[in-house]
Amino acid sequence: MRRTTLISDSRLHELTRRRFVQFGGASALSLGGLWTAQSWAEASGLKTPNSIRACIFVFYYGGPSHLDTYDLKPNAPSTVRGEFQPIATSVPGLQISELLPNMAKVMHRCALVRSMHHGNRLHDSASIETHTGRQAAQGDREEFAPIPQFYPCHGGTLSHLWQERKLDVAHAALPFVFHNVVDTPCQGGGFLGAAFDPFRVSVDPNKQHYIAEELSIRQELPATRIGSRRDLLTALRSGEAPNNATGFDQYYNKAYQLLGSEKVRRALDLSEESPAMRERYGVYPSDVAGHGYAHHMRGQNLLVARRLVEAGVPFVNVFDFRQQGQNWDAHANNFAQHREHLVPPAEKALATLISDLEERGLLDSTLIVATGEFGRTPQINNTAGRDHWPDCYSVLLAGGGVQGGAIHGASDAIGAYPAKDPATPADLAATIYWRFGLDPAGHVTDRLSRPHHLADGEPLRSIFGSSV
Repeated sequence: MRRTTLISDSRLHELTRRRFVQFGGASALSLGGLWTAQSWAEASGLKTPNSIRACIFVFYYGGPSHLDTYDLKPNAPSTVRGEFQPIATSVPGLQISELLPNMAKVMHRCALVRSMHHGNRLHDSASIETHTGRQAAQGDREEFAPIPQFYPCHGGTLSHLWQERKLDVAHAALPFVFHNVVDTPCQGGGFLGAAFDPFRVSVDPNKQHYIAEELSIRQELPATRIGSRRDLLTALRSGEAPNNATGFDQYYNKAYQLLGSEKVRRALDLSEESPAMRERYGVYPSDVAGHGYAHHMRGQNLLVARRLVEAGVPFVNVFDFRQQGQNWDAHANNFAQHREHLVPPAEKALATLISDLEERGLLDSTLIVATGEFGRTPQINNTAGRDHWPDCYSVLLAGGGVQGGAIHGASDAIGAYPAKDPATPADLAATIYWRFGLDPAGHVTDRLSRPHHLADGEPLRSIFGSSV
């Protein structure tokens, strides 16, 4: 097995936003995570003919209720089963919640994992394990101040392995609101370094406008001035040894490459989509649309994710964590929250994404993962809510070679614990890497040259077709 090593120039990990501004001043910052290169899988001979080309990882921060969406228990006591009834789907014998009428029509392109579990009962640590496949170094607790991320997220690992592929962006992340991402150390490159943090796309929900600072030039820095700075930097560094200049020059050259990246820039411009397509992904009711929210941003985020995949971005995170100040953390009024605010726009957008990718011939080569950091308690609490429950919950996968209608595992009679084939976030991570043609047992090394497996779990092969 070939071992993937860190970039040798230690100064690469020491670059900061301030130092970058001092040298260049352009707004194309934090670009190390955009480096790409020939696939490690191809170089190792691990890529299979049916490997996926892209993954869209949709994260419902707060924790949707599995008991009210994909794993209903209609025969359980009323204190468990809740208000919603099961409905038929496009897969004979498979039922899901009445809240999911659009997803019911596309379940023949989806698979369910109904036995996902881990040991983290709090949002931060559960989110970290969800995005890295490993428990946080600080254990199961919330943090009220930023803490360093140790293990890299899926996209960060892939960016590292793809360092020499000729891509402008290897890993993109869409927060829901302008300059606001879930403040949890689970989204970056971890021990691989900030060079493998994602390309972050911000959205202003009022203007319904997507931006990425890395693609813009400040008005006070015209192109001629930036060109002069680049010439000056080249002159200043011309006397240095090549191996001293490599790391910084790669950062800087990538900055210039992205400033000219018309394909990625256009992917963020939804004005190129037809009104009908934008409406397919979701609109607000007319009484709300009058306040300037004609298109539902939950749906528009997934539309941007599809456009980024079309533009050649292989890994896209969508952080679906807030809806008019609400997220999926329904400790109170769980049923009203899921029925009126949370599920309808999310399920319509997800079903549209699946159908849209299929119509474009991209679904088989694009794996969609839709999950929260945990599920909700089987027992309904005294405020009609459900609390955190990592002991058993559901994850949906679509496209990417899944066997339509397949189900991995099962929960017990009240959805409390796995009753069959338990799965973990480590298994989900292994599945993602495996579908990209990578061996999850392969290694990356941290800054102390300690090797770490890409994932500590096993791929969930049972939910994929025989041709995979």
